Amino acid sequence: MSRIGKKPVDLPSGVTASVSGQTIEVKGPKGSHSFTASDDVTLAVEDNVITVTPRGKSKRARQQWGMSRTMIGNMVTGVTDGFKKELEINGVGYRAQMQGNTLKLNLGYSHEVNFEVPAGVTVTAAKPTEITVEGTDPQLVGQVAANIREWRKPEPYKGKGIKYKDEYIFRKEGKKK
Repeated sequence: MSRIGKKPVDLPSGVTASVSGQTIEVKGPKGSHSFTASDDVTLAVEDNVITVTPRGKSKRARQQWGMSRTMIGNMVTGVTDGFKKELEINGVGYRAQMQGNTLKLNLGYSHEVNFEVPAGVTVTAAKPTEITVEGTDPQLVGQVAANIREWRKPEPYKGKGIKYKDEYIFRKEGKKK
């Protein structure tokens, strides 16, 4: 039995949801998202509460039950509060700045890295060593943050590179004479 699937999704004030077939659309102050559930689950909206129930007792139906509920919960959170990832840049001369829709990164390469920000995500660089990625889709926010981090992952000796704000870098001891 899915423990996550049993819990209904509450709709806060200002958020509306509509179901047509297996597709649910959630609209809120930060935008709208839609999700198409598989045929193994049933979606229902009653009294500002979204419920997901499985059709049958098969393993696939139980898997889709919890996953569908989580996706709908993420959509509701996205259109009300949004999602945010914070990155820190460590290293001498390493910095970031926004120019229009492009994030310009100086990461110790012989050239400047230009990262085009995709639609649906907002990237800000308040300080030259801090990057904030915000959006309504958690998968897209996480993927954009991972793509930025991929340019220079933190190394274990000095900790230079791009890391998540809450990430701990396990340090290694250098060579000994």
